[in-house]
Amino acid sequence: MDMNQYLEVFIEESREHLQNVNDQLMRFEKNTDDLGYVNEIFRSAHTLKGMSATMGFDDLAQLTHKMENVLDAVRNHQLDVHTEVLDALFESVDALEIMVQSISEGGDGQLDVKLLVQKLQRIVAEEPVAQHAASSIEYDELVQTLLSQTADQGFNAFEITVQLERTCLLKAARAYMVFDVLEQAGDIIKSAPTVQDIEQEKFESSFIVILVTNESQEKLQASIMEVSEVESVKIAAVPVKKETEMEELVSQQIAAAIQEVTVSAPSKSPVEEKRQPSNNKTIRVNIDRLDSLMNLFEELVIDRGRLEQISKELNNSELDETVERMSRISGDLQTIILNMRMVPVETVFNRFPRMVRQLSKDLGKQIELQIVGADTELDRTVIDEIGDPLVHLLRNAVDHGIEMPQARLENGKNEKGTIRLKAYHSGNHVFIDLEDDGAGINREKVLQKALDRRIIDEKTAETLTDKQVYELIFASGFSTAEQISDVSGRGVGLDVVKNTIESLGGSVTIDSNEGYGSRFSIQLPLTLSIISALLVQMSEERYALPLSSIIETAIVQPKEVMHVHGQKVIDFRGAIIPLIDLKELFTVPNSVQADHYSVVIVKKGEKTAGLIVDSFIGQQEIVLKSLGHYLPGVFAISGATILGDGQVALIIDCNALIK
Repeated sequence: MDMNQYLEVFIEESREHLQNVNDQLMRFEKNTDDLGYVNEIFRSAHTLKGMSATMGFDDLAQLTHKMENVLDAVRNHQLDVHTEVLDALFESVDALEIMVQSISEGGDGQLDVKLLVQKLQRIVAEEPVAQHAASSIEYDELVQTLLSQTADQGFNAFEITVQLERTCLLKAARAYMVFDVLEQAGDIIKSAPTVQDIEQEKFESSFIVILVTNESQEKLQASIMEVSEVESVKIAAVPVKKETEMEELVSQQIAAAIQEVTVSAPSKSPVEEKRQPSNNKTIRVNIDRLDSLMNLFEELVIDRGRLEQISKELNNSELDETVERMSRISGDLQTIILNMRMVPVETVFNRFPRMVRQLSKDLGKQIELQIVGADTELDRTVIDEIGDPLVHLLRNAVDHGIEMPQARLENGKNEKGTIRLKAYHSGNHVFIDLEDDGAGINREKVLQKALDRRIIDEKTAETLTDKQVYELIFASGFSTAEQISDVSGRGVGLDVVKNTIESLGGSVTIDSNEGYGSRFSIQLPLTLSIISALLVQMSEERYALPLSSIIETAIVQPKEVMHVHGQKVIDFRGAIIPLIDLKELFTVPNSVQADHYSVVIVKKGEKTAGLIVDSFIGQQEIVLKSLGHYLPGVFAISGATILGDGQVALIIDCNALIK
């Protein structure tokens, strides 16, 4: 059986199981009385071991097997859970992740795990004889196939464990004599350690052999015990499936591994799901193919808009009906394509609890990471890029945001610090907030550092608001840390964070309260190339407002408009909201004052505002096009679109207008 075809599935499934082990270990560490977590970890480790053995990755299989021993002892109340146990399990997961990463990069997945295996063996406190035993022998696909073929021919298969006396000086010679006895009785399929290691005496005092033979267990036992300095022999029959059964078993193992949904079939009704629970079909699609599909569909949407425009002008009923049907079908197709590209941010967030645990332990701090909104979805291309910026912000929060336990107690705080990572949708954007209840940012310290490094001058420093001062830490190489640690320096590298976020069409802002904590807020576009928008008219120009940012539209009479501190405001359903005249903001020429205000009410999180336009045109699906490298960072404009009549309309970024 060619296993290469299953390699990608194996890698993805392995990562899923390792992530689950990580998550469950984190939960178990907080509540070691709940063995349900251990059972869940054991299941993932057991599945990973089986897949690794089937694929021929012996180091992976060996390490997960030793993890199983520890987990089994814990769930059977044979082992008390303490820091050493948890650290060894976490260390094992790290090693497994390294091996899986090696395999994903085309490597062989091999890693020297002898010391880690020994640590796990010490933890389970095996019996004296077992302490000297070789690592348990793995029944990989080749061994299983050979055994199944010999079973069809009527042979017996035995797993033979030979223990030499601990005082034996010529272990290799004694092992050779045992091998000679066994080879006269049948065929040796595999040994642990390998024959080469045994010849070089790279084993303690025992070894295991898989033997296919016609001899009985009793006769084999007697023959081996006749060899000098053999202390004991254990022989166990190996249950062997016939070849046809073996093929079916391997097929079932591979089929069971294919679980991740990249592109799923249309959902069924609850009745259908109950009647056919196992009929969910999935396939894997390369992201480049989805990009190509999206690009083609963008052109289709532009042509669809043109057809709709022509249909209105010709007023032909048959054409109208055809265009309407095409619009419905293409709308459904659009929804499917966009949803295929959306991925929950939990794929990035999942690795952070473990990272924070290790960092806080290294620094001697107590920190709780709270994650909110992990199911918030974002385009795959953005998901792939935001991991590193978030890692850097988290490391800064752990290292220089959260204080040491004693310092927190002295300041009247709980000795355990809290970092809150929250993701949520707002309009056509996703916001990710990273907030800590640590020391906050010292305004004067930041200002002085900026002056020392000549980032700003004295005159400018006197005019800056707190928020503008905090923004200074995004300057290249800026740091307020007295001493740069191995983990981070508060501010070091934040220019890279800002540049990465902005390269994705997003932005990052800072808010801080010295002594109480800081909050970094990242705004990211969904990067959906096709969006629903409200087209509006301003003089001779047309603009598009993303429908996801709009609450409603309204006609406001001049007498309803009030002025507060020079700002136009209105009473909108009991709340006072500001009005923004887009014609003034974008300096639209030939503007004519109407006898009423056409207002679009938009939102950003909990904040709202009213945008004044000349008139509403209507809702339309539009293709978001970048303004390119020649017009970067245009205020409140996120892109442009081509309308049905071939004209260009700018797309307004409502979030940029609401502060």
